[in-house]
Amino acid sequence: MKYAYFRLPIFVRMLLVGFSFILLFGGLIHAAEPNTYRTLFDGIWWAIVTAATVGYGDFVPKTMLGKFLGIALILFGTGFISAYFAALSASAISRENALLHGNVAYTKEGHVVVVGWNERVRELLKQLTAAHPSFTFVIVDATLDVLPVSYNQVHFIKGNPTYDSILQKANVAKAKMIVITADQHKNELDADMASILTLLSAKGINPDIYAIIEILTTQQVNNAKLAGADEIIQTNQLSSFSIINSLQSPGISPLIEQLLYRLGENCFQFLDPPNELVGQTMAESSRILLNQQILLIGIIREGVPFMNPSPLFTIQQSDRLFVLKHH
Repeated sequence: MKYAYFRLPIFVRMLLVGFSFILLFGGLIHAAEPNTYRTLFDGIWWAIVTAATVGYGDFVPKTMLGKFLGIALILFGTGFISAYFAALSASAISRENALLHGNVAYTKEGHVVVVGWNERVRELLKQLTAAHPSFTFVIVDATLDVLPVSYNQVHFIKGNPTYDSILQKANVAKAKMIVITADQHKNELDADMASILTLLSAKGINPDIYAIIEILTTQQVNNAKLAGADEIIQTNQLSSFSIINSLQSPGISPLIEQLLYRLGENCFQFLDPPNELVGQTMAESSRILLNQQILLIGIIREGVPFMNPSPLFTIQQSDRLFVLKHH
């Protein structure tokens, strides 16, 4: 019992001591002056207002012994109460600082862990916190002292994401997804190697977590797949694609950017084909979906993508439809 008491937080222990003082002096004054303090509650009430230096004056000791008890309570009890509130304030400030500087472990589940901090992550948080208020994120980064944004759904963990202990603080074991971005402070090869090592650590803790990883060099794509990546974002390849299209069709890049940026109004999705589309051609399916403000872009069949297939392409029950859907 004694050891359990000393394992309690300091402000809890001080609260127990202060409460004990109130009960003790409340009982003593009730015993010393039963005519003035007719019930134990009257004694406790007097002890509380006296120790808190409020002093309503509705109960006043009449005897010498009662007055000595009042002096003792003021000298000792008031000090404990003041110290308790000081400890409580210090604890609250300490926890706030720990949260701010990424030193508090995340204990909830069903969240998205995002590794690294850069402008891509800033934009990700900006759009997803607005579009999906129910999403919660844990940012893991070793370079930040304080997270430079403030969202209610975002928790910060400071540390090296390749360490199991840091990923455990981010509660990767209970997370539903992890997004690993390339470290902008490293060269491309080192950044990819660090990302893959982080992926291996995350999969070691939670083999079922859905992992999205950013890879900068083509040579490391296969290694990311072997490490268990569910999706690989090749940032440099996407940038090259945009530049190539701009060279071939000048002025197209703003349209591509607008298409990708308008997450709040449109979004790319996978859909299982409804029964009415099974057996229909691509042309007929596109017409039906357009009436629902859904643009059919391609088909995923047995893991193989078919982008803008022939109008005579027939949709099967096992296919997945790649669409642009208006919210």
